[in-house]
Amino acid sequence: MSHAALMRRFHGVVFRAHNPRWAFAPTSGEGAARHGGRFNPPGTLALYTALSPKTAWTEAQQGFPFKAQPMTLVAYRVDCEQVIDLSEAPVLAALGIAAHTLAGPWEDLASRGEVPPTWALAERLIGDGCSGIVVPSFAHGSDATDLNLVLWRWSNGPPCGVEVIDDFARLPLNDTSWR
Repeated sequence: MSHAALMRRFHGVVFRAHNPRWAFAPTSGEGAARHGGRFNPPGTLALYTALSPKTAWTEAQQGFPFKAQPMTLVAYRVDCEQVIDLSEAPVLAALGIAAHTLAGPWEDLASRGEVPPTWALAERLIGDGCSGIVVPSFAHGSDATDLNLVLWRWSNGPPCGVEVIDDFARLPLNDTSWR
């Protein structure tokens, strides 16, 4: 089965909790590109979001599961074509991926100079025109209902539109508002 046959449209609201310092750029993806993430090697933009506010909070607090740190919770309207749902076993099977591969120790592998399998997977899917993936959360305290949407391609409109929900203009316009 081709990857194109596995791609579906994602339409819904997603959430992201992040450091308030970067609230002026909630769709940049630059932090993920700078540091890399489970599903993006350094240099690859990625917008990590969650399908629920609880999952977004859990993801953002990974380093401090018992000592919550301040976060800005942002909601986004997403209408994105070409998304693959890696939380579905038949999709993983069609791609030849074992579920445990997604949960692998990507940071450890990268720190040893090895390419994590999730980076190779991301590069393969991006190369095939995939805009993003739905994946389980692997954050401490998450369960099978906790899912994330990770986007590699997005803009203000089709084919992968992401719109920040900020009806009352509460997010800052630039970083000087934090001073």
